[in-house]
Amino acid sequence: MTITTRKAGLAGLAIFGVAALLAGCASAPESSGGSTDGSAASPDYLPCMVSDAGGFDDKSFNQLGYEGMVKAADELGVEYKKVQSDSETDFAPNLTNLVDQGCNTIVTVGFALAAAAGESAAANPDIEYVSIDDVVDQDFDGKTDQPNIKPIIFDTAQAAFLAGYAAADFSKTGVVGTFGGMNFPTVSIFMDGFAQGVEYYNTAKGKDVKVLGWDTAAQDGSFTGGFEANDGARQIAQGLIDQNVDVLLPVGGPIYQSAAAAIRDSGKEIALIGVDADVFETDPSVGDLLLTSIRKAIDVGTYDAILAAGKGNFDAAPFVGTLENEGVGLASFHDFESKVNPSLQGELDEIKAGIIDGSIPVTSYLAG
Repeated sequence: MTITTRKAGLAGLAIFGVAALLAGCASAPESSGGSTDGSAASPDYLPCMVSDAGGFDDKSFNQLGYEGMVKAADELGVEYKKVQSDSETDFAPNLTNLVDQGCNTIVTVGFALAAAAGESAAANPDIEYVSIDDVVDQDFDGKTDQPNIKPIIFDTAQAAFLAGYAAADFSKTGVVGTFGGMNFPTVSIFMDGFAQGVEYYNTAKGKDVKVLGWDTAAQDGSFTGGFEANDGARQIAQGLIDQNVDVLLPVGGPIYQSAAAAIRDSGKEIALIGVDADVFETDPSVGDLLLTSIRKAIDVGTYDAILAAGKGNFDAAPFVGTLENEGVGLASFHDFESKVNPSLQGELDEIKAGIIDGSIPVTSYLAG
């Protein structure tokens, strides 16, 4: 594991009882500013973060969470600590390390840390915890296990629905594909929303674009078994490419890098869709391949939570990112702007409005 200190410069989610859990959801995070009561942070306030095995340079959700913490610590004028987990066995020791170093707020990045976060929060009720991508409901009763944990979660199916529609409209072969790291709700929610968007396109346009890599009825599909950019991920991407896919959505942090390598090796014109961050901005090396990205405002949510906690206003109510509160969204087409149909953006704007007003339903474990 790697520990850094410097001056600031849902797998366990119970499907049943989600409505009760989310009834007291927090409002959308602010993109700038923060607490409006004028309070200042204590100079001794120490925010901390534990990554999952993807690391803080994953160009995805770990990096976004870290950037949000850095921005909040900068504004508060305090130091912060970050600890990188290199494997699952690092989670509990990393949390213990941060507790021992006097951290006031500990952010855990990713659903894989849920069990360790819950145990640490139970043992340290005076420390505030922020859980990115999991509500930490290890007993499956529909409630966050400890009152000192704030979940930051995202109904990414809504934004993925838009990406699926765009992919279907862009595809020339009539075949699009997706694969994930592991079949956890926070991964499959992208794949399921994507497939729903393709289905909506087919119904609206009288087309038959096929989705490979995800079976909506079975709620299962193609998974690498981890979240590393390795040869296994590249082989899964290649298998989809061999089946005539010309738009590819890899879901799982850096596994998109393996997909990009497979696309380049194929010599075919295949578009990539990024997840979590606007990957065109976080990783320009694959910018020429990116149709768009399905964004989660992890950086903004983390910034808002730490800024509030640093000013003594920690709020454990869950934040659920949606299209309506801009917690999720679709990135620009960037280099593909001239390649997509001129009518596409207008259609996506109409669909987005329909999802927000409920006239276009999108199914997910966070819907409702």
